[in-house]
Amino acid sequence: MSNDSQGSVKGEAAVILAPSAPATDSSQGPPLSPSTTSKPPELPDELVQAGWSKCWSRRENRPYYFNRFTNQSLWEVPVLGQHDVISDPLGLNAAPAEGGESNLGNGQRKRRCSEEQGAGPNSLKRAKVEPTTPISPSTPGLKPWSSGPEDKQAQLATSTTPSPAAAPAPAAAPAAPTPTPTPAPYRPAVIYWDLDIQTNAVIREHPPTPHHLPPHPEIEMQRAQLVTKLRQHYHELCHQREGIDPPRESFNRWLLERKVIDKGHDPLLPSDCDPVISPSMFREVMNDIPIRLSRIKYKEEARRLLFKYAEAAKKMIDSRNASPESRKVVKWNAEDTMSWLRRDHSASKEDYMDRLEHLRQQCGPHVTAVAKDSVEGICSKIYQLSAEYSRRLRQTHLSMLQDPPTEACASPQQSRLVYCYPMRLAIPSPPLPRVELHFENDVACLRFRGEMVKVNRGHFSKLELLYRYSCIDDPRFEKFLSRVWCLLKRYQVMFGSGANEGTGLQGALPVTVFEALHRQFGVSFECFASPLNCYFKQFCSAFPDSDGFFGSRGHFLAFSPVSGSFEANPPFCEELMEAMVKHFEELLVQSSEPLSFIVIVPEWRDPVTPALTRMEASKFLRHQLSVPAYEHEYRSGSQHICKREEMYYRAVHGTALLFLQNDAGFAKWAPTPERLAELTAAYRPISSRTSSLSSPGPAHTVPGDKDSVPKASEKTQGSVMSPGSHDNNNNNNNNNNDSSSSSSSSSSSSSPADKVAPL
Repeated sequence: MSNDSQGSVKGEAAVILAPSAPATDSSQGPPLSPSTTSKPPELPDELVQAGWSKCWSRRENRPYYFNRFTNQSLWEVPVLGQHDVISDPLGLNAAPAEGGESNLGNGQRKRRCSEEQGAGPNSLKRAKVEPTTPISPSTPGLKPWSSGPEDKQAQLATSTTPSPAAAPAPAAAPAAPTPTPTPAPYRPAVIYWDLDIQTNAVIREHPPTPHHLPPHPEIEMQRAQLVTKLRQHYHELCHQREGIDPPRESFNRWLLERKVIDKGHDPLLPSDCDPVISPSMFREVMNDIPIRLSRIKYKEEARRLLFKYAEAAKKMIDSRNASPESRKVVKWNAEDTMSWLRRDHSASKEDYMDRLEHLRQQCGPHVTAVAKDSVEGICSKIYQLSAEYSRRLRQTHLSMLQDPPTEACASPQQSRLVYCYPMRLAIPSPPLPRVELHFENDVACLRFRGEMVKVNRGHFSKLELLYRYSCIDDPRFEKFLSRVWCLLKRYQVMFGSGANEGTGLQGALPVTVFEALHRQFGVSFECFASPLNCYFKQFCSAFPDSDGFFGSRGHFLAFSPVSGSFEANPPFCEELMEAMVKHFEELLVQSSEPLSFIVIVPEWRDPVTPALTRMEASKFLRHQLSVPAYEHEYRSGSQHICKREEMYYRAVHGTALLFLQNDAGFAKWAPTPERLAELTAAYRPISSRTSSLSSPGPAHTVPGDKDSVPKASEKTQGSVMSPGSHDNNNNNNNNNNDSSSSSSSSSSSSSPADKVAPL
């Protein structure tokens, strides 16, 4: 066996790469033509990817072919499509072998020269074997599958790229094998979106945004490292200054709350906020001082927690610069509690809970006063580090651009009304480095410089379709894989690295609810979504720079429609929800065209959220519908990577649907009893669907549970999120603990703890 022949085969790429740099860049290059191909490979690229290599038999003095995956040896050139003797010994699943061209191992195929010619009259002819050419996840020219209750696979519009069968063969092209029927694109077993639906959202035409820089894998990797470092700083500051763990997902909620008011240019890190001290972070850290009060189930837990609180409060007041009056009050109450615990061993759990609530009311204000400066210092330090990291990232990013942006006067707003279109960047994208793609079973794995991100094949194909519909600067898909890697990395960093952390950020409504909203109320747009969890192909999201190539219309608070029907399921963040309601009312006042917003929020009543109070008092409120807890479901925030049986989970709190409409919108999409009845029916869980009875993420409590001692952070918006990216779930939260032990400090926070979403 010749080592030379084997070495040449092993040199062939076994993964799909995404090139988009000039020819001078060693890591990538433009599409190759037959004349520029240095040497045709000994085997077609699809055979190399399937594990075949050409070897030399010294005994027979002739070549043979060996498959390193199956250990097969053949004298003749193998035909891709032959059955695998290990996984399919009878060949029942073998594909037709005619023509020498069939599906790749990843469910894809190599492009034909005739197919590439169809891209345009000036496009280069491609070599038949081109391992450096990115392969589109679905076949151009075919009608891709779509979603819908009636299984509308063939209803999507045909791509602008002519079908390979219709494209004439180039006159000078080398002889090609007899064409075979085009393989069908990958189609997921279950589809959670419908990209056929066209928008009815009308906006005023606007120029491309000059503030956002085009995404780049190098910058995204640096951003991920800096955000991880910032999270670690936050953890260390909480430990060093207050001796506590940071409240669960409070960093994610801080990102979300800051981005509501941030005027900086970084898509994730806050850098220009006023005030500097985050009310969200301050409130949540303060609620865990002197100790965090967790859910209590048993009598002994209540007794132990009461003792720990008294001991921690006394220790804290002794070690801080407190006033004499504060020392006296806290020490007297703490000692009295310890004395009561020592002499009374027959108390019930309710007695311990009442005593704990009394102790919190007496000591809480004094503990808060002595810890205030320290907690404000934590909030200020994290913000200053974030601003510094943001400045550093932008400088590095600008240095990578071929034509750095220049400050220009803002152009006047155009008056022409158009249907909404994806966010466009004024700054052209630089050449992007290669990103490798391979598939592991039903998961697409994208790797850049050793950093891998994953997405299931169904959502990977969805991203390809969204990119085809929305991207206008990359018709040959040369930057597709790099931009997908940036998108997945951005959301991965936003979620955090903890177990189940961030799963509430991307939660979404069930498909049946979206179908009912579209049929009955003309909804065709999501105000809070992402390319990963959107149902429609038009939506607003947290990250216009990376999501715009996949259909995002930008941040919702910067989106001003004139007419249309919209669904809004915001992250559960008090500041964001209030800003959302204010924006809705401004739009409804300004427009005389049909305008409707169906707002879906958790129905928290103890205490009620300011946003819910404002909507219920709004003159634009036409109807309010309530869905009871545990009688409806949501789709998981990790739907793009989770197992199918983990896709849905029950909501642990009630959900309120509020219809905000102007007069024209009410006349067109009025919430009539018939329409409401169908919408209510769509919320009923499907009995055959496998779903857990609890939401992912932190433990939640049942409304009305008297066995818990919720803290303000638990009643606090469970919003975990990142600024602006999606329609989250309404279920992940710890805010359902209706406990008599909530203190006055908890009244300041009213959102659950696990749901977070985009701007």
